[in-house]
Amino acid sequence: MSEKQIISVHVLPRARRNALEQVAADAYRIHTTSAPSDGAANDAVIKMLAKHFGIAKCRITIIRGNTSRDKVIEIS
Repeated sequence: MSEKQIISVHVLPRARRNALEQVAADAYRIHTTSAPSDGAANDAVIKMLAKHFGIAKCRITIIRGNTSRDKVIEIS
């Protein structure tokens, strides 16, 4: 990945398992066991996306939806 990519993510916090599903070319559904309090679910989302794409966590930014289940994320 050499240029910026924008993806949409739907987060399901307090799930039974941690999982990442690609539902379209630029859309993902992420199940996380973390609660949505204190940004724990956002941190889990960033960590799972970084592992999926094989990049550092600092290259992932939540552009929109910081407190929502539906997020727009930039990957540089």
